[in-house]
Amino acid sequence: MTIAVFLLSLLGAMAIGIPIAFSLLLCGVALMWHLDMFDAQILAQNLINGADSFPLLAVPFFMLAGEIMNTGGLSKRIVDLALTLVGHVRGGLGYVAIVAACVLSALSGSAVADAAALSALLIPMMVAAGHDKARSGGLIAAAGVIGPIIPPSIGFVIFGVAANLSISKLFLAGIFPGILIAGALWATWWWQVRKENIVPPPRRSRGEVWAAFREAGWALMLPLIILVGLRFGVFTPTEAAVVAAVYSLFVAVVIYRELKPSEIYGVFVTAARTTGVVMFLVAAALVSAWLITVADLPGKVVGLLEPFIGSPILLMVMIMLLVIVVGTAMDMTPTILILTPVLMPVVKAAGIDPIYFGVLFIINNSIGLVTPPVGTVLNVVAGVARIRMDDVIRGVWPFMLAEFAMMFLMVAFPALVIWPARLLYG
Repeated sequence: MTIAVFLLSLLGAMAIGIPIAFSLLLCGVALMWHLDMFDAQILAQNLINGADSFPLLAVPFFMLAGEIMNTGGLSKRIVDLALTLVGHVRGGLGYVAIVAACVLSALSGSAVADAAALSALLIPMMVAAGHDKARSGGLIAAAGVIGPIIPPSIGFVIFGVAANLSISKLFLAGIFPGILIAGALWATWWWQVRKENIVPPPRRSRGEVWAAFREAGWALMLPLIILVGLRFGVFTPTEAAVVAAVYSLFVAVVIYRELKPSEIYGVFVTAARTTGVVMFLVAAALVSAWLITVADLPGKVVGLLEPFIGSPILLMVMIMLLVIVVGTAMDMTPTILILTPVLMPVVKAAGIDPIYFGVLFIINNSIGLVTPPVGTVLNVVAGVARIRMDDVIRGVWPFMLAEFAMMFLMVAFPALVIWPARLLYG
C-alpha cells in the first residue's frame, strides 16, 4: 500500500501538470498522511535541511563555470582546437563534436550547457559542409550527454549526496566509461558518413595546430587542475567547483577578454536562476527521500527484487531497464533523487560495488536526456539550432542506441568500470 501511495501521489501530481519539485512535496505530504504522522514543522525542517549541504555547493559553482565558459570564449577555443586536429578527415566535423564534447565535459559537467555550446558553434558548420541537419543535431545531442559522465559532473555530485558516497571516487570512476561512450558515438558516426561524398577541408599545418593549442591552452589547464587536485586530495569536489568558477572567470575576463565586466552580472544571474531551480528540486526530493526511509520503502522494493539479488548482472539489467523507462518521462535530477534512496539498499544487498552502480546509474540518466518524449537536451539542440523536434529525434536514434549498447556492455562486464576506477583512486 505504501508503494501505491508513493507512486500514485507523485505520478498523479505530475500528470495534472504540477511542477516536479511541488509534486515531490505533495508526495511527501501524502506519505505523511498515510503514515499518520503529518506535521508541517517536520516538512519545513526537512525541506531546509535538504538544501543545507556543503557538497551541494558544487552545483551552483559548476553551473556558473559553465555559463562563464560559454560566454567567455573557452568553449569556442576548445571547438577550434578539435577542428584543427580532426576536422580534415571524412566526416571530420562530427569527430570534432565528439572530441569537443569530451573536453567540454571536463570543464562544465552539464549536458545542457555543452549541448547548447556545440549546437551554436558546430551545427551551422556541419550543415554548410553538406551534412544532414537532423543527423548533425542528433550527434550533438548524443555527444552532449557525455557532460555528466566525465568529471566534473553535477549528476555525480547530486548522486553522491543522495547515496552518501565519495564524490571524488565517483568523479574518477566516470573518466573511462565516458571515453567508452565517446568511442561508441565515434563508431556510429563513422558508419553513418562512410558513404557521404562531402569533401573535407584540408589538413591544418603544424603551425595552425600549435596556434590552436596555444589559444586553448588556458582552457585545457582547467580539467588538468581539477583532476590532479582531486586525485591527490588537494581539494574536495566542492572546492574544485569554486576553483573552476574562479579560474574560468579569470581566463574569460583577463586572458581572453571576451567576457566584459558589464556582462558578468548577467552571467551570474543566469547561473543563479538555474541553480535555484535545481536546489529547490533537490530540497523537495530529499523530503520524499526521508519519508521513503521512514516508510521502509527500500525494504519493500528489496522484497520485490529478491528473485534477482542472487544474480548481480541480471539485477543490474532490470534496474537499468527501469531507469530507461523512467528517463523517457522524467529529467535527470529528479530521477536521481527519487530512485537513489530506493535502489541503493537493493544494490548493497546484492553485493554490487556502489561506485560501479553510481557510474552506470548516471550514464543511464544522462542518456535519458536524449530519450523522447521529454529529452531536455533534445529540446536545447532543437531550440538553439532551429531544428524541428521530430527531426532531432530522428537524427539521435542511432547514437542513442549505440550509447545504450555500450552501457549494457559495461553491465555485462563490470571490470570495464571497476578496474580503471580502482587504478585511479586506489
